[in-house]
Amino acid sequence: MRSPRYPRRHRSRQDRRCETGMVTMKLGLVGLGKMGLNMRERLRERGLDAIGYDPNAADTDAGSLEALVESLPAPRAVWVMVPAGAPTRQVIGQLSRLLAPGDLVVDGGNSRFTDDKLNADILAEHGIRYLDCGVSGGVWGRENGYALMAGGDAADIDRMMPVFDALRPDGDREDSFVHAGPVGAGHYAKMVHNGIEYGLMQAYAEGYELLAAEESIVDVPAVLRAWSKGTVVRSWLLDLLVQALSEDPDLAAISGYTEDSGEGRWTVEEAIAHAVPAPVISAALFARFASRQDDSPAMKAVSALRNQFGGHAVRSAEPAGIA
Repeated sequence: MRSPRYPRRHRSRQDRRCETGMVTMKLGLVGLGKMGLNMRERLRERGLDAIGYDPNAADTDAGSLEALVESLPAPRAVWVMVPAGAPTRQVIGQLSRLLAPGDLVVDGGNSRFTDDKLNADILAEHGIRYLDCGVSGGVWGRENGYALMAGGDAADIDRMMPVFDALRPDGDREDSFVHAGPVGAGHYAKMVHNGIEYGLMQAYAEGYELLAAEESIVDVPAVLRAWSKGTVVRSWLLDLLVQALSEDPDLAAISGYTEDSGEGRWTVEEAIAHAVPAPVISAALFARFASRQDDSPAMKAVSALRNQFGGHAVRSAEPAGIA
């Protein structure tokens, strides 16, 4: 059912600016990494005055967090885009002392949803509002727009809607923005999104390896590209894999070592907490762990057991290199 608050009718970019006040709104953005810097530029391109601060970035607009806050008109709005955990907690703590009652903070990083209530409570002690927002779009977001999953009070969501509209892709708002629920809901939704992403990437990766293992397949990248239109497995992730293979057909320039940024682990933990079976996401997470082992102790044990009970041959370990 269509929400009366967020109508779907299409409007020109200029009309939307006039209706929402985007031309005069000013936003402070803390964190100018790969995502934050592109977000600042997209906001500016769409008529919103975005002032960025990052102590480690050459492109910072303010010399300090204090200077950033002082440059914003009250009531202030500050979007935090720094790594999850201690860095985010540190910035939230600083902002709780620098901002004033009625100001608003948005955590747009990949924080764990359980941190959001803690952040909100710290800020609430000073009369400062808080929203959490899961952001998806990666380094392509500046051009394509970002999908946004927000958590918090409806009035605060409405207040930040000019920013959400500037960041998201053009078209129906419901296709790329959701007010997922109260504080924490946005990051919970993004956590599950990233867990699904783990599974999708693992499925494409395993399909790629299987194609590469078959001698009759003479052009693996061409097969994957042929799936990019019309098939039921087409997706942006598939397009990105095709692009990666066009640049390096054998992926020879990169290692198979794969990090995880936390969301996959949190998703599996939540699946356990809710007794929800999540075998695909769990397997994808464990596959990342396996990628970091040069010589898996577990697989050594399997090999030893096969030799013990069945006399199956085992391969000798490679001699250690001389330093």
